[in-house]
Amino acid sequence: MFYPARVLTALAARRVPVLAACALAFAALIAAAALAPLPYTLAQPGVTADVLGEHEGEPVIAVEGADGAGAVAGGELLMTTIAATPPDATVRLTDVVSGWFAGDRAVMPTDVVYPVGDSPEEIREYNEDAMTQSQTAAEAAAFDTLGSAGDDVDVTLRLDEIGGPSAGLLFALGIIQKAGGEDLTGGRTIAGTGTIEADGTVGPVGGVPLKTQAAARDGASVFLVPRAECAQARAELPDGLRLVPVRTLDGALDALEGLREGGGVPRC
Repeated sequence: MFYPARVLTALAARRVPVLAACALAFAALIAAAALAPLPYTLAQPGVTADVLGEHEGEPVIAVEGADGAGAVAGGELLMTTIAATPPDATVRLTDVVSGWFAGDRAVMPTDVVYPVGDSPEEIREYNEDAMTQSQTAAEAAAFDTLGSAGDDVDVTLRLDEIGGPSAGLLFALGIIQKAGGEDLTGGRTIAGTGTIEADGTVGPVGGVPLKTQAAARDGASVFLVPRAECAQARAELPDGLRLVPVRTLDGALDALEGLREGGGVPRC
């Protein structure tokens, strides 16, 4: 169909206000989305703590009554953490976009990081309970490995402000070194993460790429990682950090022995 030039000009003139109105509406939508809170949590590498050393002037692990208990010269066993925005924090589109492009941050759905529907106070209590249960399981697994029930041994663990179960493996290793009197590190700074069951099973924890960054930042050369999270750990592995996969507490001890003596050590 053919339209005269004057008709096309009239149609174009009408289209300009329509397009302008659409552009304004789209801009308003983008502005509203940028200002609206989103159900995401931002996380970054958190603090580390040497379970063989002190935290705020007190030993992280104190063991009394064990045959081999005593000061053992050696390296460090660093438990690692992530620092996440609180569950009630306001996270906007600009925060999410910048987090996606930042190498030292991660963007995760809030319901992946925190229990759905719980208040900040309930989440804090949940994390404290998880830490307590993790410490109890770590003691049981450690003394089972040492061949002792631990009935006459008094173990005190102090990391009150850090919650969650992810330090279980490192707590168990720290108890074994402190109670058994043998250096597990070979003078190295060894970091890691992983839950622990009373039978010594090591489980995944989440946030591993951020934890490897924290480990490298604080001088670790080896990182013990739950076997199920090897792929995540490799994805953004800092230079100079060696990944050692573990499934059990015994497996972790075998790997540490291999590192000390130059034997075979598994890799991710």
